[in-house]
Amino acid sequence: MSSPAHPAALFGPPARSEDLPPLLAAPARRAPRTAALCLSGTGRGSAQARAFTEHTLGHWRLDHCRDDALSIVSELVANALTHARPDPAAEHEVWLRLTLRTSHLVCAVSDPDSAVPTCRPASDDLDENGRGLRIVDALSEHWGWTRRALMGKTVWAMLPTRRRILDGGDGDSPKR
Repeated sequence: MSSPAHPAALFGPPARSEDLPPLLAAPARRAPRTAALCLSGTGRGSAQARAFTEHTLGHWRLDHCRDDALSIVSELVANALTHARPDPAAEHEVWLRLTLRTSHLVCAVSDPDSAVPTCRPASDDLDENGRGLRIVDALSEHWGWTRRALMGKTVWAMLPTRRRILDGGDGDSPKR
């Protein structure tokens, strides 16, 4: 598990939704490409995040990262919408940001709660809660969190963008 550290430089405070087109791409050839979306603080936010991620990865020709990225984004967004509510009665903004770097896709979710994300032990094998960050850890190359300046945090995960190479054995086992 990572500590609040290194990719912090990637995630400044998100822009306001009225300032962002649906998809942003940096014109420089080697500069990271970024796409950001402000999600409603409701159950619809998860569906919005999945659709946005699928569209963005298709645009960036990263279909081979689709399944892992959708699982990671789903877990990060679900955590933010479920646990990161300073005032449960108030609507809050949750931001999804996807950044394509030279060899990684960074999936980041920012929310207004400053509580540190933790992997909770599942109390039962059939328990439906407490596995989200374990899934993120299993699917990503690195993950962690960064405190935001005024309030809140950004939880991020990095996926390699290179296609997986099959091992020399039966040809069915992908290497990470």
